[in-house]
Amino acid sequence: MKAFHKFNAAFAGVVILSLGVSAADDHPTYPAAVFHNTTDYSIANSTIAYSGDGRKLLITANATGVFNAYALDLESGEQSALTDSDTTAVFAVSYMPDGARYLYTHDQDGDELNHIYVDGPDMEPHDLTPGENIKAGFVGWIDNNTAFIVQSNERNPEFFDLYRYDANTYARTLVFENNLGLGGFVISHDGANGAGVKSRTSADDNIYLFSMAADTEAVGAEPQLITEHEGNIAHSLYAFTPEGDKLVYGTDEHGEFTQAWTHDLSTSAKSPLIEADWDVQYVSYSPSGRYRVHGVNNDASTEVSIYDRNRNKVVKLPKGLPRGELRNVRFAPDEKSIALIVNASRAPSNIFTAKLNKRSFRQYTQALNPLIEPDNLVSSQVVRYKSFDGLDIPAILYKPIGASADNPAPALVWVHGGPGGQTRTGYSATIQHLVNHGYAVLGANNRGSSGYGKTYFHMDDKKHGEVDLQDIVYGRTYLEGLDWVDGDKVGIIGGSYGGYMVMAALAFEPDAFDVGINIFGVTNWVRTLKSIPPWWASFRESLYDELGDPETDEERHHRISPLFHADNVTKPVLVIQGANDPRVLQVESDEMVAGLRENGVPVEYILFPDEGHGFRRRDNRITASDAYVKFLDQYLRDAE
Repeated sequence: MKAFHKFNAAFAGVVILSLGVSAADDHPTYPAAVFHNTTDYSIANSTIAYSGDGRKLLITANATGVFNAYALDLESGEQSALTDSDTTAVFAVSYMPDGARYLYTHDQDGDELNHIYVDGPDMEPHDLTPGENIKAGFVGWIDNNTAFIVQSNERNPEFFDLYRYDANTYARTLVFENNLGLGGFVISHDGANGAGVKSRTSADDNIYLFSMAADTEAVGAEPQLITEHEGNIAHSLYAFTPEGDKLVYGTDEHGEFTQAWTHDLSTSAKSPLIEADWDVQYVSYSPSGRYRVHGVNNDASTEVSIYDRNRNKVVKLPKGLPRGELRNVRFAPDEKSIALIVNASRAPSNIFTAKLNKRSFRQYTQALNPLIEPDNLVSSQVVRYKSFDGLDIPAILYKPIGASADNPAPALVWVHGGPGGQTRTGYSATIQHLVNHGYAVLGANNRGSSGYGKTYFHMDDKKHGEVDLQDIVYGRTYLEGLDWVDGDKVGIIGGSYGGYMVMAALAFEPDAFDVGINIFGVTNWVRTLKSIPPWWASFRESLYDELGDPETDEERHHRISPLFHADNVTKPVLVIQGANDPRVLQVESDEMVAGLRENGVPVEYILFPDEGHGFRRRDNRITASDAYVKFLDQYLRDAE
C-alpha cells in the first residue's frame, strides 16, 4: 500500500447553509446549505455496535452540524444524543458489553491527536488515554468481550504500543511493546495473538505475528516474520479467524490485485481465501464466527458479500433494498439480523437493518435534505479516457441536468488526494452542489491511484507532478471532446495531494486550465516531507521510497514544488486551508497565497481556525462550497 495514501484520508467532500431555490435550465438549483444540511451517518466500527439486548444501535451523525455519537432505538427509530459537542467532531467507537456504557473518540479541532473516552448513565466522561501529544485508537475486543485493546503512542511518539483495558475497571496492561514500527494491527478474539505490518517501500512490506501477554518477557518478545519473500510484495491485514487458528491477510503476490489469503498459526501453511478480479478491501467476521463479510473494490465501488460458513453459501439480501454501495455491516447479538449503510451517487448514506432469515428490511434514516428532490441529483458514470502515452485513465463523470450541445456546461477536473487515493462512485454533497449549479465534474483517477492493480498504482512513483499531472491535463482534453461541455471553460479542483496537483497544473502547465481551487494542498515538498507527523514514522521509509527522501531528493522536490514557481501562475486561484492541519501546514497555503498576490494573480483565501486536514464542521463545509461556486461563477462561467 502506498504510504502517502494515508495522507489523503480526509478529503471526501465539503459544503453549506442558506435556504432559497432558484431555477436554471428547467431544474431548481439549491444553495450549498441545502446540500450540506443532509445528515452524514455511520455505524460504530466495532463488533459491539448493537446494545447487548439488540434494541439499540450505536451510530455517528452530524444532524446538528457537528459529528456526535447517538443511540438509535431500533423499535421507535428515535435517535438519542450521547455526546453534545458543538465544536469538535466526536465519533462513536463501541458499546460496552453491558449495553449502557459506550466508547467514543475525538481529537481537538482537527489536530489528529485522538483520545478514547468512555461514558454512560450515572457517570462523567472518562478519558482512557490521557496525556499531552498522545494519539490513541481502538483496536478491538478480546476475551469474550471482557477486555479491549487500544493502541497508543504515549511511550514513543513514533510507534504505537498495544494496551489491554479491563471492560469494568478500565485497568490497563501493556501487552505489546512495538519496537519494530508495526502498524495496521489485528488481534485474535482470545487476546492471545496479534499481527502488524512493517512497511519497507511503497510496494513492499511484511507481516509479523506476536504474542499478547501481560508478563514482561512476552511483552518484549521478538515478533515473528511470516511473509519472507523476494522482490516487492505488498501485504495488509484483515482479521484472525474466529477460531483463532489462522490469520487472514491481503497480498498482491499472485497477480495485479490484492487477494485474501490465510496463514495457519500452527503449520505456517498459506492458502487462498478470496480471489477476485479487483482488490479485496476487507474481510471480517460476525461475533460468533458463523458469517464472513468481505468487500471487493470493483471499478471504484465496493461489492459486499456475506458468506454463511455453516451453510457454505452466500447470504441473499432482501429484495427491494435500495441499490448502492453497502457499508458498515454490523451483526445483531443473535446474528439473525444486520445493520448496514446504503450509499449511492444520488442517495447519501442511510441506515438500514435487514433480517437474514425472513429477508425483510427496515430503513431508519432519511439523510437527504427533504428540500432536495432526488430527481434533481445526477448519477455518476464510470468512464475512461486516453492520456498522453495512450494509457487508459479511469474516471467518474457527472453531467449536469440540461447540459447539451446547444447548452454546453463549464467543467472541472476533480483530483483526489493521496497520491494513492481513488475517486469513487457514491454521494458527495460537494460534487452534487457543483453539478446542480451547472458544472460538469470529471473525477480523474490518474496513474498512481489505488484500485486498478499494482502496476498502475506505482506508475507515478518518484514522478509526481510529472506523469500523473499529464493524466490530469489530458482530462481536460477528454472534456473538450464532449459536445455538451464548454471546452473553453475548464477548471481544476482538488484537496490534499489533489490540491498540490491543482497548483502544479497552474504552475507547470499554466495554459491547461482556466481556474484552480486548491483545498489544503501541498505547495512545498521540501518542507512537507521534513515535517510529517511523528506518528507516521512506521511508514516513513515507504513514504520516502515513493516520493523521495528529503535528504537526497531535495533538488527534485524543489523542482516540483509550486511555491518556488509561483511566478508561472497566471490563472485565478481559490485556496482553502485548516489552521490545525498537521499534514499540510498552514504556512504552505500562506506562502503560496502571498506569492500569487505578489505576482498580481487573482487569488482568494479562506482559512478555517477550527479545522485540520479535512473539514468536519458543517458551517465550514457550507462556507467552502459556497465559495467554490461563487469563485467559479465569477472567474470561469462569466469570464470573458
